[in-house]
Order: sequence, then C-alpha cells, then structure tokens
Amino acid sequence: MFGPRLLLLLPRMRVCVVTRQRSVHKLTSLRKAAQLPQKKLQSLLFPFSRLEPCLDSSVDRAPFQLFHPSLEAMVKAETLFCSSPSHHIDYLASAERLDHVPVLRQPEVCFIGRSNVGKSSLIKALFSLTPEVEVRVSKTPGHTKKMNFFRVGKAFTMVDMPGYGHRAPKDFVDMVEPYLSSRRNLARTFLLVDGSVGLQRADLVALEMCEEMRRPYVVVVTKIDKCGRGALLTNLLNLQGALNTQTTCCFPQPFLVSSLHFLGIHLLRCFVAHVTGHIQLSDTSPS
Repeated sequence: MFGPRLLLLLPRMRVCVVTRQRSVHKLTSLRKAAQLPQKKLQSLLFPFSRLEPCLDSSVDRAPFQLFHPSLEAMVKAETLFCSSPSHHIDYLASAERLDHVPVLRQPEVCFIGRSNVGKSSLIKALFSLTPEVEVRVSKTPGHTKKMNFFRVGKAFTMVDMPGYGHRAPKDFVDMVEPYLSSRRNLARTFLLVDGSVGLQRADLVALEMCEEMRRPYVVVVTKIDKCGRGALLTNLLNLQGALNTQTTCCFPQPFLVSSLHFLGIHLLRCFVAHVTGHIQLSDTSPS
C-alpha cells in the first residue's frame, strides 16, 4: 500500500516544513498525500492510471509509463523543492534578450507553451513547498513578457518563458529561439500543451522548433481536470501519434498534470530532479 509505505519513508528523509502563513495546497507534500485512500493516491502520483481503464486493449500503454520512479525517489526529489538555510529557493532575474540572461553554471530547465496554457501556474505548483517564492499567475493570456529565472539552491535553475500564440511578445522568436539553441547548461525544455483542447497549430510549430534545435525536450499535458476523460484521452492519443511520427528529440512519454488538483506534480518534480542530475534512477526506463 502506498500510504503506509510513504509514511514509513518520510521520517528517513529531510521533510520540508512550511512556516509561512500563505495558502498552501493540501496535497503539496507527499506526507499529506500519503493520507489519501490507495486509489486516489495512485491517481495523484500517476495520473495516467485514471485513464488506463478507459483505453481499448489494443492501445500500447508502454509509452505512457516509461518514467515510473519509486516512492523513495519521489520523496528524495521533494526535498529539492524545499527551501532551507543551506538550500535557498528564490526568484533570480528576468530578461528580455539573450544578452540579459544571467550567466549560470548549474543545470537549467525551461517551460514554454501557448499563452494561457498554465506555465506560471505549473511552476507555482512545483514551488508550492516554498510558498514565499513569488510566481505571478494571471488569467490574462500573454501576461509573461520576459524570461523569468528561479534559482533552486545550487541544484538547478527553472525558467518561465513567454508564451507563444495569442498576445505573445512581438520579439518572442528573437527572444526564445537563441536561448534554446545556445544555452549550454539547458538540461531539458518542457513544452506545455493544454490537455483540454489538445494540440493546436501553434503547438505543432513549437514541436518543429524544438526538433530543429536538436536539444532534448518533453511534453507536459496541462489542465487535465478541465475536460472529461473521453475528450482527454482523444487529445492525448492524438498527441502521442504526433510524438511518434514527428519527433526524434522528445521524450516519448507525455506528463499529465493539473496544477489545480496537484495531479502529476510529484512525478514531474522527480523527473526534473532526474534530468538535472540529482537523482539517479535504476528502476525506471532511461530518459
């Protein structure tokens, strides 16, 4: 059983204690999640498990379950997202052009996607164990106009990129493409796709751009709580078809998340920790 096993694991790890009075999601930590019933915990940690029973038996499930870390690995990854005196997490800088980007040595991950796809909300959810980190979230599409850098101690940097598509900054291409092509410490690009509407024309252009860069990237399917399972499955299978036929640099497994209900956030934290070199996994497929 996940719940009791998690409770046994957590005391052996450094556990983040949130001391600020700002509102924190009740499922932000694995300690809280471990109190859920088994089925709900499984769905929280591995959202694809909610959809799997609805799939036809002919559908290959393997591409959706390549990254399946142990509970120990997810607990270890969680500690990276907890601020402490020796591991400070904070906003670092913003930049409008590549020559304004801070020079850093630690690994870096960036998040790109259509305007209003939920980039800032996702980053806020990932950082929810450290609620004092200010990640501005707006309901207005195109709110993020700059590249915003967040420092996660000495471990890695996370970058919130401007959105493309509706109301994107006029110099989006001049800002983002040089960064993606030349940033030496960029460990992984996370391309966000709205799961409630599926792949859009702008997303296909973004896929082409990532392929041209020849840098590793992964697709994150956001807002999986915003539509029914049938529509989500249709959008997910269409996406998987595009990944299978149109990409060579993309990690084959899309990551399903809901920033509102915290589905998939713990798994995505673990993947970030893995690609930045802070967790070595031997019990899951290579990425």
